[in-house]
Amino acid sequence: MNIAVPEVFASHRLLLMYKGDISALTMFAQQAAGSVCFPQSLPPLSVAFDEDATVNEGKITVHPATLVSAINQILGFDNDLLYAEAGYKEYVDTPKGIVTVYMARFKLLDPPHRLMQTLGCQMRTLPELRGHPPAEMELLRRAYTKMMEG
Repeated sequence: MNIAVPEVFASHRLLLMYKGDISALTMFAQQAAGSVCFPQSLPPLSVAFDEDATVNEGKITVHPATLVSAINQILGFDNDLLYAEAGYKEYVDTPKGIVTVYMARFKLLDPPHRLMQTLGCQMRTLPELRGHPPAEMELLRRAYTKMMEG
């Protein structure tokens, strides 16, 4: 996926997920290159902060809805296809500084397999994503826990 990435994503990423309202099937979007972070992967050597860590980002915070709007535009989605999932905000320490990760959820009855395939992406379950970098696996674990508890 060769896309122009807005500056706001230098220190922010999104996980794109689907959760079935009836079946509770939970899937995450995966880019062709393998990352589950959008619009770009985390740098190598990234490490997720402890869940209870408080991080002073030292910058103006970007509202997740702004990021969701930007990713809709980047991927060519309708403005109402994704929404920011409240309560999910994780921090990752990277060689380039702290990255804040939010989660966006598809507003669909069925998983968006075909839609994501047109972008060179796949929808995957958590077990299908085993073997990803540790920071991504930790973000996915926390996202899955959040969705199952909520």
